[in-house]
Amino acid sequence: MAEALSQSQIDELLHQMRSGTVEKQHTESKQRIKEYDFSSPKKFTKDQLKSLNNLYENYSRMMSSYFTSVLRSSCEVSISQIEEQRFYEFTNALPDSTLIGIFSFLPEGSAYGETTMMIEFSTVFGYLLIDRQMGGNGELVTLDREYTEIELSLLNLVMDRITFYLQEAWSGFFPLQTRFLTIETNGRFVQTFAPQDVVVIVTFDIDDEFCKTSANICMPAENLEELINSLSVKYNHSSKKQDAVKEKQKRDKVFDYLKQSELNIEAHLDDCFMSLGEIAHLQVNDVIFLNKRINEDISVSVEGIPCYKARLGEIDSKMALRIVNTESILDDRREG
Repeated sequence: MAEALSQSQIDELLHQMRSGTVEKQHTESKQRIKEYDFSSPKKFTKDQLKSLNNLYENYSRMMSSYFTSVLRSSCEVSISQIEEQRFYEFTNALPDSTLIGIFSFLPEGSAYGETTMMIEFSTVFGYLLIDRQMGGNGELVTLDREYTEIELSLLNLVMDRITFYLQEAWSGFFPLQTRFLTIETNGRFVQTFAPQDVVVIVTFDIDDEFCKTSANICMPAENLEELINSLSVKYNHSSKKQDAVKEKQKRDKVFDYLKQSELNIEAHLDDCFMSLGEIAHLQVNDVIFLNKRINEDISVSVEGIPCYKARLGEIDSKMALRIVNTESILDDRREG
């Protein structure tokens, strides 16, 4: 309920209004106005950038898998934003000390010429890549010095793989060739494009156990507009038929990569139940009876999932397992 004013308060307000000491309050509606530079209109529509986003979503998944293997920890790479800028705006935002990989980008077809692209990482992430490749514990460091020749050799290997994965991501929609060229460590000295050239910046968020950082891919607008239009048609209508041989080669590559993964295998002998009193009185040479017979099969699990049946034995004075059934125990349970 609103508070009622007394007569003295009303008289005081009237006196202030007559004397001009009370200012009238005006409520101004603030309208958000977005500036537009007519001298440099945007070259790409939202739909075109969305098509580019779909392509780099696949690339970010490849990067997640690669950085997870290099850093030996779970790493997630996701797209933060895609925007159009002038090249000088991009370079002005870069720190003096950074890690930039420069590579060539050549689409197949006489209508397209070879161009240059860039990918930029923070210096902290660069030293983290070096540290983990050399067997370090992942402690973040920022050294005020140039990379050594050995460190640059390690980073060249990383950049070469990143360039290859970019080619793989694009080749699913548009055939092209990429080739890693060189590494730059000072953002002010990068003169890959003219300052007024229009570029597209794809920003990635990198979330790792050891650090959270970002990366940027810089692509020139030259030739990119036609590529994006072609990409948009192929993505939306799926008119491109996949080559069966190439698809098989891709599956084989993925499978060969997965075969290098190390998995934990456990052999489960049996379970038994004992009272707390019996457990408290256990001593050396006591015998615990199990429910399984000597000639019964035991369960073998891969990463906690029962997958095989095996027989316990001995080889060269060491305990061993002989697989007697390669069918999944889970499948046996479903059939039962």
